[in-house]
Amino acid sequence: MPELVITVARFGFLILLWIFVFTVVGVIRRDLFAGARSSRLVAAPRGVGAPTGPAAKPAKVKRGRAAHQLVVTAGQLAGTRITLGEAQITIGRAEDSTLVITDDYASARHARLVPREGQWFVEDLGSTNGTYLDRAKVTGPTPVPLGVPIRIGRTSLELRP
Repeated sequence: MPELVITVARFGFLILLWIFVFTVVGVIRRDLFAGARSSRLVAAPRGVGAPTGPAAKPAKVKRGRAAHQLVVTAGQLAGTRITLGEAQITIGRAEDSTLVITDDYASARHARLVPREGQWFVEDLGSTNGTYLDRAKVTGPTPVPLGVPIRIGRTSLELRP
């Protein structure tokens, strides 16, 4: 009887080990290929700038002032400007992000800015270190007023008219 228990325990341990291995491989695969999936689903421009043509209308802010640019105010990319259009802006270390940040405290897919109902909203995409609007941690889609800093690691961004 004890030999049977040991054999069953060995097979149980082997099954648990394989479940762990498949789970780790699945997580790594999801992280590696998430960029390809998101670039197919969203027509976001790559690199700095926005598309030209009729789809390049800037989002309007309800208070009469429209945000036309996203400006990096602090960090390695300080001074970088992105013209805002109707497409969302993705921010992170991933190569396919609209704004690629080479910051150790930024995740591959850290945050995104999305135009909705004439206003821009910031969303954290499950980053490790969080996204902050002024000094408050972003926990869901949050409206971004003009001139209020969005902080991702050592990088600060602002919407400007």
